[in-house]
Amino acid sequence: MEHNNRGQWGSNFGFLMAAIGSAVGLGNIWGFPFKMGASGGFPFLIIYLLLGVLIGFPILLTELAIGRKAGSSVIESYRSVGGPFGAFIGALAMLSPFLILSFYTVLGGYCLQYISLNIGELTGLFSSAGLTGTETFANMRANQMQAILFTYLFIIITFLIIRGGIQGGIEKFNKIGMPALFVMLLVVIVRAVTLPGAAEGLKFMFAPNFDILQHDFIKVLSTAGGQMFFSLSLAMGITVTYGSYLSKKESLVQNSLVIIVSDTIVAVLAGVAVLPAAFALGGPDAALSGPGLLYITLQDVFNHMGPLGPIFGILFYVLVALAAITSTIALDEVLVTFFMDRAALKGKTPSRIRMVSLVTLAVMLESTLVAADGLGANNFWIPFQELGLNLSASWLDFMDFISEGVAMPLGALLMSVLVGWVIGPRFVKDEVEQSGHTMGSGLYRYFQFCIRIAAPLGMAFILYGQIHTFLSPIG
Repeated sequence: MEHNNRGQWGSNFGFLMAAIGSAVGLGNIWGFPFKMGASGGFPFLIIYLLLGVLIGFPILLTELAIGRKAGSSVIESYRSVGGPFGAFIGALAMLSPFLILSFYTVLGGYCLQYISLNIGELTGLFSSAGLTGTETFANMRANQMQAILFTYLFIIITFLIIRGGIQGGIEKFNKIGMPALFVMLLVVIVRAVTLPGAAEGLKFMFAPNFDILQHDFIKVLSTAGGQMFFSLSLAMGITVTYGSYLSKKESLVQNSLVIIVSDTIVAVLAGVAVLPAAFALGGPDAALSGPGLLYITLQDVFNHMGPLGPIFGILFYVLVALAAITSTIALDEVLVTFFMDRAALKGKTPSRIRMVSLVTLAVMLESTLVAADGLGANNFWIPFQELGLNLSASWLDFMDFISEGVAMPLGALLMSVLVGWVIGPRFVKDEVEQSGHTMGSGLYRYFQFCIRIAAPLGMAFILYGQIHTFLSPIG
């Protein structure tokens, strides 16, 4: 099937699996549980859901509309609707995935290391020799060559998938990978919630308790907002790029709702898989342990499960690695599509293999720095390190500051202003109503309110909160 001579999704199911796969990644399995734990549990969940309704849905719908209308890469799509101002927004959206890939691939490489570790424990080929999760992860971070090699292995896996194109690579992988991920997640949940003491973790997640909002509302808001954007793959070019391959016959409203609901369900399920287990075997302190929850606390949980521990360890880290791969191929595709379309605009016939190879090499170069830094364990110089701020705690934090801290919320803020007040929300309505689809008056009024008022105000608060967090002193 062809779409503007660029290819097209083979089916709407394939598109949904790829779009959900781009959203369901480390942001869900890793970020959601630890950020929920650090933000009071239930209050974080409520704010996350409200932000998804008021900001996530209208921005996701708008990005799909912009991508499908233009049928081009992210910068050209934004340029087509907003001129130079739009092109600047598109540039921010393209910068984010490139920087995110610098550390996302490293975290994926750590997942592969943990799979290897648990396979070794299960088969008896090698053993962690009674090391704690903290000691195990510290050894991984300090071993620079091992971290780099596993990062490269993760990148090569994504290369092999994405080189097959939209239908033959990305769609084909996600149609198998996403259902498999969901099944593995359910298996892990069954084990987690049946552990003695797991009920405390469930209570933490779902029992109303708003004490934290009395003194940390802005922090919880910005954390939930940043998590929502990272999790839904908003303002990083993915939705625009995937939308550019979407047929006019498909419903943008329905697809947006399915993506958001599915991603939110997986995020909550990831919390149910992780937090009760952390409470059961590590107590509240373990559940609130921050980024180390995935790589330290959970490995301690598996170590305490006895003979079955390595089996659940393998299953869990395969699940996390699979989630990381589905998001990484989406981040890669933003860059690949840009260079493919740029070559086509110059009258050239682009080679996908060549473009994918160049993007892969560039990602390898930047990820080498982050992997060798060991998440700050190996005393690398970081920009603004002398100021002692969160943004300079590691190269991961610095890259995260530019992308999730600034480029993504700023891009979403500017995009909502562009669509809400410059070109007008009618643009989205017209694209939604292609091929006989309708956008009822009630939904359209709701969309107008969100894109003109709720999204700009919400994004301004989130941007402020993100910058304030990253510019705060370490610790």
